[in-house]
Amino acid sequence: MVFYVTIAISVVFVLCGVLFTEPFGAALGALAGGITTGLGWMYMLITAFFLAFAIYLAFSRYGKIRLGKPDEKPEFGRFAWFAMLFQAGMGIGLVFWGVAEPLSHYAEPPLGLEEPRTAGAASLALRTAFFHWCLHPWAMYAVVGLAVAYFSFRRGMNSLKISTVLYPLLGDRVNGPIGKAIDVLAIFATLVGVAGSLGSGTLQIDAGLSQVFGLPSGLGLQLGIIAVTGVAYMLSASTPVEKGVNFLSQASIYLAFFLVAYFLVVGPTLLQLNAFTQETGNYLANIVPQSFYMSAYRPGESAWLGSWTIFFWATWIAWAPYVGAFIARISRGRTIREFIVGVLVAPSLFSMVWFSVFGGAAFQVDDRLGGDISEGAAADPAGALFEFIAQYPFALAASLLAIFLVWIFFVAGADAGTIVLGSMSTGGSLNPQTWVKLTWGVIMAAFAAIMLAAGGLDAIISSQIIAATPFGVLMIAIAYSLFKALRTDYREERKQLQEIMAYDNKVDKRQMEEIMRRREAGEPVGQSTASRDD
Repeated sequence: MVFYVTIAISVVFVLCGVLFTEPFGAALGALAGGITTGLGWMYMLITAFFLAFAIYLAFSRYGKIRLGKPDEKPEFGRFAWFAMLFQAGMGIGLVFWGVAEPLSHYAEPPLGLEEPRTAGAASLALRTAFFHWCLHPWAMYAVVGLAVAYFSFRRGMNSLKISTVLYPLLGDRVNGPIGKAIDVLAIFATLVGVAGSLGSGTLQIDAGLSQVFGLPSGLGLQLGIIAVTGVAYMLSASTPVEKGVNFLSQASIYLAFFLVAYFLVVGPTLLQLNAFTQETGNYLANIVPQSFYMSAYRPGESAWLGSWTIFFWATWIAWAPYVGAFIARISRGRTIREFIVGVLVAPSLFSMVWFSVFGGAAFQVDDRLGGDISEGAAADPAGALFEFIAQYPFALAASLLAIFLVWIFFVAGADAGTIVLGSMSTGGSLNPQTWVKLTWGVIMAAFAAIMLAAGGLDAIISSQIIAATPFGVLMIAIAYSLFKALRTDYREERKQLQEIMAYDNKVDKRQMEEIMRRREAGEPVGQSTASRDD
C-alpha cells in the first residue's frame, strides 16, 4: 500500500510540474519563503539538539552496544564504510559548493561582519562553510541512522522503515494507518532530497560541459544529462550493494583525494594548510553561539540566514531519512560509539580539508582577477568550480576529472537512493526487488527534471525546505523513541545479568558448603554434586 500511495503522490507532483511549470515554481518559492521566515528558529533548535544528542550517545553508557549480535563483525571495512557514507551524505553537494560558498561569503561576508575581500572575510567565509557542512548535518544523519540500525539489527526487526523506530512510542500502531503515513512522509522527504541532489549535480555537469566543450547550457542539455546518468544508476541499482554502490563510492573517494592533492600542490599550499588549521579552531570555538544565532534584533539579516543556514539545515533534514537509512544499511556490526564517532568525524574532517584547499586557493585566484570569480559564483554557483580550475595548469584534464567525479557521485548517490526508497516503500526490506528500485530510479529522474524546469537551483532549494518541515518534527520523536529503547533495553539486560550473577553466587556458596562438610567428615574432596539448583 505504501508503495502505491507514494507512487501516486509522486506522479501528481510530476504532472503539476509539467502542466503548470511556472505557477508551480512560484508556489514552491512562496511557501518556502514563508517557512524560512516563520520557522527558522525551529530548524536551528533541531540541528543544535541533534548535535548535542549524538555526542551524548557516543560517550554515554550506551556507546559499547553493538548494532547486531554481541559478537557480530562489520559487514564492510572502514575505508569502504567511510567512502559509502560520504558519497551518500555529501558527495555532489561538496563539489558543487566547495568553491562557490567560500567565494560567495568572501565577496559578501555573512551578516555584514567583515569588509568584503579582506583577510577577515576569508576567515569568516571558511568558518561559515565548515559550520554548514561538518558536524551539524552529520549529527542528524547519525541519530536517524542509529535509530534505524538499532531497531533493525539489535532488536531484530530487519527493516529500514522509519515507522519501525517509533515502536516504543506507538506500539503495534506502527503497522497501521499512522505507521504508513509516517513512511509516506519519510519517502517523500527522501525523494525530494535525493532529486534535489541530482538536480544540483546536473547543473554542475551542465556548467562543466559548457565550459570545457562549449556546449549550449540550458534545460535541453540538463535533461540529456539526467537521461544518460539515469541509465547508469539504474544499471548500478540492479547489482548488490557490495558491488554497485561500494565500488562507485570507493572510486569516487580516490578521485576526490587526487583532486585535493593536486590543488594542494599547485595551489598556495602554505596558505591552504594554515587556513585549515586556523579555521578548524575558529569553527570549534564559535560553534555554540553560531548554532543558535537568529539575528533576533536585526531583522534585516534574516534574509541571509534563510538563504544560507536555514536552507542548508532544511536540506540536511530532507536528506536525513535517505542518508540515515542508507548508513544504517551499511553499518551492521559496529558499536554505537564507533558508529557515531565515525559518522561525525571522518566526513567532517574531509569537508574541512576540501573547503580549505579549494576555498583557500579560490580566494587568492579571485584577488588576482579582481573579483571576477566571486561575482560569477553569486550568479552561477554551478560554474564557479570550473572558472576556478581554468586558472591552473592542466585545466582541461582537471575539469574533465571534476566532471567525472560529479558524475560518479551522481550515479552512486542515486543508486543508494533507489535502495532506500525501494526498502521504505516495500515493508523495509534490506534488499528490495530490482523492479522496485528501477521504478524509483525513473521517478527520481522525473523529479530532478521537474525541479530544474520549474526554476533550477531556486526550485531545488524551495522543495527541500518544504519537505523538511514535517520531517523535522518527526525527527524529534525518532530521537526520543531511540533514547527510550536504549534505556529500556539497557535496564533489562542489566537486570538479566544481575540474575545470572546471583544464580552463580548461589551455586558457588552451596559448592563451598559441601566441600567444608566433606573435610570435616574426613571424606575425599572431589567434584561437588550439590551444585544443582532446587
